[in-house]
Amino acid sequence: MSATAAARKPGKQASRAGAAAEPSKRRRKADSAGDRKKLKDGGKMNEEISSDSETESPAQGKIEEEEEEELEETVQEKKLRLAKLYLEQLRQQEEEKAEAREFEEDQVAGRLKEDVLEQRGQLQKSVAKEIQAPAPDDIRVLRGHQLSITCLVITPDDLAIFSAAKDCTIIKWSVESGQKLHVIPRVKKDTEGQPPGHCTHILCMAISSDGKYLASGDRSKLILIWEAESCQHLYTFTGHRDAVSGLAFRKGTHQLYSTSHDRSVKVWNVAENSYVETLFGHQDAVAALDALSRECCVTAGGRDGTVRVWKIPEESQLVFYGHQGSIDCIHLINEGHMVSGADDGSVALWSLSKKRPLVLHREAHGLQGMPGLEQPFWVSSVAALLNTDLVATGSHNNCVKLWQCGEGFQCLDHLFDIPLVGFINSLKFSSSGDFLVAGVGQEHRLGRWWRIKEAQNSVCIIPLRRVAGPPASSS
Repeated sequence: MSATAAARKPGKQASRAGAAAEPSKRRRKADSAGDRKKLKDGGKMNEEISSDSETESPAQGKIEEEEEEELEETVQEKKLRLAKLYLEQLRQQEEEKAEAREFEEDQVAGRLKEDVLEQRGQLQKSVAKEIQAPAPDDIRVLRGHQLSITCLVITPDDLAIFSAAKDCTIIKWSVESGQKLHVIPRVKKDTEGQPPGHCTHILCMAISSDGKYLASGDRSKLILIWEAESCQHLYTFTGHRDAVSGLAFRKGTHQLYSTSHDRSVKVWNVAENSYVETLFGHQDAVAALDALSRECCVTAGGRDGTVRVWKIPEESQLVFYGHQGSIDCIHLINEGHMVSGADDGSVALWSLSKKRPLVLHREAHGLQGMPGLEQPFWVSSVAALLNTDLVATGSHNNCVKLWQCGEGFQCLDHLFDIPLVGFINSLKFSSSGDFLVAGVGQEHRLGRWWRIKEAQNSVCIIPLRRVAGPPASSS
């Protein structure tokens, strides 16, 4: 090989190497361009990532701070903190319990105080001033009897009323609807095979405090005992020698007291269908009777002019004087006080510890008759809302009067009149004090001295709405 050829070969190799280097340069340029693009894109990505991290950084910072704080809190400090929290919870619970206990103690103390006052006969809740006079349209009139209403009672749950009349029937009424729930019809005298009932004027009724038994007494000397719910006849008590004029159950028991025109007071056990004893003392026909939870009863002595308190276990009596006329109606206000009415037009408030009236309100229902010959309207019925200062009286002067007994029963103040035409022969307050029921007739329950033709023989339900005021107090 010549030197020229040898020189050419290296040249060719160099040119090949140069030719090979050019693509590598181009690849490097392309790579560098790609790197620049990647860097550029990577910069954008870095920018986006950094922006996201900026938005999340405060929360992450908080978490980190809390973690640092937790890490910084020692075990002893954590125990102390939890102990303080526990003690605070215990303190709050004890305060709540103490408040609840104090509230309960106040309630119990108030109830115990009321119970003590009630047993002493000194409980007098102030409700009379809260009572509003009802509008005439609010009075509901229930008609069903053919003759004058003589007596009525309200069931302890205030859902029903029993009324009796001179037509010898007993009607059970629904207080809510005013509809008749049951009628015990009149029976013919000396007729066998007929259902039990009365054949003469019914003068008095009583219902037990549990609402189980109803007792009714008539002019034919009989006392009939009924199951109050179904009006089914249970027993007939005989023993009085004249018209049965008054009946009352001892509160909380099935012990029944009865009085009669034969001047006696009898004691019965209704649950055992048995007679217990007879007490004597009145000098004339006894007109009315009432009783509460004590083992005693009070009677209105009619024309003998006395009120008597009978102590059943001792078989003794206390005699009270005050009215000038015949004492025809009586009602206990609480265990220590009572109200009575007479045909001399007077209303009296009594304490069982004093023989004379605490208050004697004469001509309570006004006067009637020609000038110079005026006579007072007879007080034919009285009622009292148990353990309160509210009293109602009835006559035949076309109204029922409501009264407030002053503190300690030292006065009797007239509140307002409720217009009702006819003889008000019976008055009863509901247990709740939400309404007053009046038995109205054209004639007096004991006779036919006058007759008011425009009167309706009816049962009137009088609502007693209360005005908003301070809570009722007791003394």
